[in-house]
Amino acid sequence: MKNIEVVILANSVKHQQHCVAGKCIANGQWVRPVSNADGAELSHAQALCKNPYGQFNVKPLQKVIMSFSTHAPLSHQPENYVIDGSVWRQNFGISVGELDNYLDTPNDIWGGTDRVSHASIVSGHIAIEQSLYLIAVENLHLYKNQYDRRRASFSYRGNNYDLAVTDPNFDRIIQNNEVPKGVLCVSLGEEYQGNCFKLVATIF
Repeated sequence: MKNIEVVILANSVKHQQHCVAGKCIANGQWVRPVSNADGAELSHAQALCKNPYGQFNVKPLQKVIMSFSTHAPLSHQPENYVIDGSVWRQNFGISVGELDNYLDTPNDIWGGTDRVSHASIVSGHIAIEQSLYLIAVENLHLYKNQYDRRRASFSYRGNNYDLAVTDPNFDRIIQNNEVPKGVLCVSLGEEYQGNCFKLVATIF
């Protein structure tokens, strides 16, 4: 799997490292680069891409050419691909206005709550066909709760959600009173205390 061109839709925080995801330009399928078959996060160095000015961490909206050693799907994250160590190369990007071309339209976001039982996924009672969505939402509200945790509340197709945010730009958006477009990249996280929590990886 060499030289796959991916539009980056997330570079979020995972264990103080990077969780990168995007859609393949050729077929529109989601790709989550991981550092091993267990779905581990990427280091700072592994999340770099090269352009004429040097090497920088990938950012949402960039188009990046990357290569993988193998497809390593997990029951809760079927889009995982193990990186092969080659240097990623930036190939321009898209505008925020072009995000509409990449939207997903699921009926809901893996149900109506903020988590999915990992046991239900492993047993096959809940089938995760994809663990990443790019969706247009309504009534988006970003805030910090009483524990100083970053949260996003919003509605999508009649369901109200309140999810943790792992977008590293959250604080900047809040401090600058920016008005997001209302498009979110949401991800199903790794198993934690018996559940896979739903996360807002990118706020557009």
